Amino acid sequence: MTTPFFTISLSCCNVAPYLDECFDSILSQSFYDWECVVWVEDSGDATAEIVRRRTAGDSRFRVFAGPKTGSCSVSRNKGIELARGKYILFADGDDLLAPEALPRLHDRIAGRPGADIYAGAIRYFRHGTDETVSILDNYPAGLEREMTGPEATILRPDLWTISMLQQSVFRRDFLREGAFRCIEGLRGQDMEFFSRALYRARRVIPLHDVHYFYRVRPDSVTTSRQGRFDSFYAYHAIIYRSLLAFYDTVSREPGFDRRVAAYWAKAWISRQLAFEWFRPRVLDAVPRIRRADTLRDLFADGFAAFDRLRRSNGMKTRLVGCWIKLFVRHPAMRGCAELFFRAYNALHHLVSRA
Repeated sequence: MTTPFFTISLSCCNVAPYLDECFDSILSQSFYDWECVVWVEDSGDATAEIVRRRTAGDSRFRVFAGPKTGSCSVSRNKGIELARGKYILFADGDDLLAPEALPRLHDRIAGRPGADIYAGAIRYFRHGTDETVSILDNYPAGLEREMTGPEATILRPDLWTISMLQQSVFRRDFLREGAFRCIEGLRGQDMEFFSRALYRARRVIPLHDVHYFYRVRPDSVTTSRQGRFDSFYAYHAIIYRSLLAFYDTVSREPGFDRRVAAYWAKAWISRQLAFEWFRPRVLDAVPRIRRADTLRDLFADGFAAFDRLRRSNGMKTRLVGCWIKLFVRHPAMRGCAELFFRAYNALHHLVSRA
């Protein structure tokens, strides 16, 4: 059995209008030592037919099918399980590889081989106009040195932006040996998976190259879920419960770097939990009881890990954590908690614009 350099794990479900462009971006690469594991979920359009047509007769493609799950979790897990390549790239059928992404990635990796994660950059473009919405890099442009997982965690400068799995290249054996898997059925699984993988990585190398183009369109799973608050918060409760359990485990290991806990506390509590459950748009649109129910789901295992984490950062994080706990545990205080978070988010908005 051959061992290609790359495995592209391609997720496809209801993406017929975009698939030909996606396959064109893969097949036009001038580096040929790759395979593509295509996972096709039951679709209401011509996705399966297009995949069969575009992969026919090309042994580099291996096509598998499964029921619709509503997320990329299953397909990405199957990609890890079925990959033959040394390194894995994750891709979605409505997105694109950048021109000459594979030869550029190969040369960079071959020059510094064997890292567990090569952290790259991603370009978000607006469907229909090709307008660049943003370019997101995991690390500042001047950072080139190799890092351990804990170092790579605390040196990520952006506490708000989630690192998409498509943004990085993973060493296949690292993912398998660490039993890294996405939580199946979960939307928005990137932060949960990447946070765990990044911390556990022995070697992380920033690349900074934009090798992936992410299509921003109003009918995608990622964007359309924002309007479905019930499912959105149910998913996020699962994500943060998993992350708190992960912190609870690794923080008890010998040599745990307390700076990691301080970073996670600031990112997960002061930024993401405070913003996702209590920003003004959410307070106005999502019923209080719904937010309370999903936060109770998040803390189904109790507050012990949460309390230890929030105390690892400064007074602001401790205060935010206190108000989150009050909101969950004391229904009579929920109105006061919401007033606090309106002021907190308004102040943060003013400071960020200054």
